Amino acid sequence: MLRRALLCLALAALTRAGAAAPEEEDHVLVLNKGNFEEALAAHKYLLVEFYAPWCGHCKALAPEYAKAAGKLKAEGSEIRLAKVDATEESDLAQQYGVRGYPTIKFFKNGDTAAPREYTGDVESDFAKQFLLAAEAVDDIPFGITSNSDVFSRYQLAGDGVVLFKKFDEGRNNFEGDVTKEKLLDFIKHNQLPLVIEFTEQTAPKIFGGEIKTHILLFLPKSVPDYDSKLSNFKTAAERFKGKILFIFIDSDHADNQRILEFFGLKKEECPAVRLITLEEEMTKYKPESDELTAAKIEEFCHRFLEGKIKPHLMSQELPEDWDKQPVKVLVGKNFEEVAFEEKKKVFVEFYAPWCGHCKQLAPIWDKLGETYKDHENIVIAKMDSTANEVEAVKVHSFPTLKFFPAGADRTVIDYNGERTLDGFKKFLESGGQDGAGDDDDLEDLEEAEEPDLEEEDDQRAVRDEL
Repeated sequence: MLRRALLCLALAALTRAGAAAPEEEDHVLVLNKGNFEEALAAHKYLLVEFYAPWCGHCKALAPEYAKAAGKLKAEGSEIRLAKVDATEESDLAQQYGVRGYPTIKFFKNGDTAAPREYTGDVESDFAKQFLLAAEAVDDIPFGITSNSDVFSRYQLAGDGVVLFKKFDEGRNNFEGDVTKEKLLDFIKHNQLPLVIEFTEQTAPKIFGGEIKTHILLFLPKSVPDYDSKLSNFKTAAERFKGKILFIFIDSDHADNQRILEFFGLKKEECPAVRLITLEEEMTKYKPESDELTAAKIEEFCHRFLEGKIKPHLMSQELPEDWDKQPVKVLVGKNFEEVAFEEKKKVFVEFYAPWCGHCKQLAPIWDKLGETYKDHENIVIAKMDSTANEVEAVKVHSFPTLKFFPAGADRTVIDYNGERTLDGFKKFLESGGQDGAGDDDDLEDLEEAEEPDLEEEDDQRAVRDEL
């Protein structure tokens, strides 16, 4: 798994600790054989100094150690600092291999089997910021070392932070001032591969990241030139790191078919590329060329970033009999012409074929069409919003009912009344007044399902935007 592929190793001075303890001196927990295990159980992160009262180095360390302990406690951190008088607690000193003073050991989650020995500068802001970042990240292991052999092996001349990973360039060196926020941004920016496959496991990281512009390559793993096409995609990705997230999707996989439908693609149309922005409104973009060379993909991304690509709006072909029934059929290609006809009042249902509420509404909507089929300026219409998109209306839930009054000002009124024939008739006869309402007042609407793009809370959030 991706989380096992990453190791963030701090080649620097660092401190860690836990929460409260039975007794404190200057915010430092005072431990002994009687309360040591209790403290380990109570505090997730605990940094313990084994000291001798007569040791000069220990005396010099004491004020800075207390200062670091106070700062962490004041901030409510899970990291706490503690100390043990090794001359009085010889059993503890022997158990943890104390051979000199001060000896500092870091304990995580109460693990006494292999605590990390720390020999760095515990009062440094560098150490504090790194530990705060470590506290905020659950799925990446953080490590500490001051071993000169490790510095030499990884060619570091001084303190630093390195993200090690088993993909792409293999490692990333942090540069700049060390703060918790910058370290977290550094991890987010580098923890994903340049090109990542969309799966149930990777979805939370894909949608939980800072990059909200995603380009997707729908690529069947069964095609003979799979490797070369994926290689072209990876080559293009190198130029847009941090700006566009490159994702590939196995278009043959059954679990991904709803994603293809969402983008208006069929399996036989793949390989194909689409781009989407996950801002307040999801917007899709389609390349002008079907070529999947690195150069063409790069050109498409450059033009998008320069604002030269128009959104891609899906549309079915216009049925020949679209206006032959009482309820007129709208698609993307004829929506503007019908809905904004200046001499007509147009009432439109935006529906999804799979939506249960839409199915319940269908016979009532048909009766409404029958009621006004001969009316000179009232039109009842419907549009499948899973296959058609229009710039004037963003559909977030199904069914969505909107009224387009006659006139040249392109007014759009939301219907929020009863879903009954009488309710619809009162609304129309009042010119869109009786039953009109705000989106916030809408009840009992079926959300427009997002095609298995995310899990749990993240998934629901994206569905809401659709």
